[in-house]
Amino acid sequence: MNGTTGLCSDRVAVVTGAGRGLGRAHALALAAEGAKVVVNDLGVGLDGSGAAAAGPAQQVVDEIRAAGGEAVAHGGDIATAAGAASLISTALGTYGRLDALVNNAGFLRDRMLVNLDEDDWDDVLRVHLKGHFLLLKHAAAHWRAEAKAGRTPEARVINTSSGAGLLGSVGQGNYSAAKAGIVGLTLVAAAELARYGVQVNAIAPAARTRMTEETFAGTMAAPGDGAFDAMAPENVSPLVVWLASAASDGVSGRIFEAEGGRITVMEGWRPGPTADKGARWTPAEAGEAARKLLAAAEPPQPVYGAR
Repeated sequence: MNGTTGLCSDRVAVVTGAGRGLGRAHALALAAEGAKVVVNDLGVGLDGSGAAAAGPAQQVVDEIRAAGGEAVAHGGDIATAAGAASLISTALGTYGRLDALVNNAGFLRDRMLVNLDEDDWDDVLRVHLKGHFLLLKHAAAHWRAEAKAGRTPEARVINTSSGAGLLGSVGQGNYSAAKAGIVGLTLVAAAELARYGVQVNAIAPAARTRMTEETFAGTMAAPGDGAFDAMAPENVSPLVVWLASAASDGVSGRIFEAEGGRITVMEGWRPGPTADKGARWTPAEAGEAARKLLAAAEPPQPVYGAR
């Protein structure tokens, strides 16, 4: 694998949802920088149905090996305790270590709230949010054991949120809630796991994948005439590779937007204008104070798709 710097040489990385789209791009980029990659993909459809365990994950493994890299496929369901544990065990059993976890797997079941079935809510949160939690839990248990044995790792976790999780997205209440939950989980994990040598960050990518090319067809189309393809998933992967490397030392608890050639550090909830009466408000007083505070505050960014 020529033309790279070996930024992740000898590191072992697990990437979920790595059979297609962003996950595939991350797996290939990590391997190109010297990482040994465990490529996880259940092989499901866009809506999470129709698992085909060995298909897309093995294809990515074949690509990595053909380019001179090292990789192994895993087809388990990371939103189950057994599947998450098996994925971490595959990394440890195959390569003897685990250095980076890239949580990327997910799917869509888009509906307006009044039409959103309970199963569609549960399934999307299960894969996106529970899947992140279970893999964090099992990976962190390994890293804690390493740290307690005197082998403190330089471990990295890169979670995947979304602009929908930061701002909301009309017709994607389940997805937006799951992606917002991932931000909260990232902040907690970064604080809890720092003592074990683990850094935890999240990205909110914008790229052309199966999940976006239909929903946002107008903005996701590939350009012609050799122009820069701003929506190519490969544009996001360099940041993921750096965050997965030892070179990102000291960076944790951060959320990055990544799109095309742009990287943005996202700044979350911070105290804005405040009023303190020093005693209990009446409802009318509270309303008057709130109006004044809102007039002094920055207006919120619009929800995606809002009119």
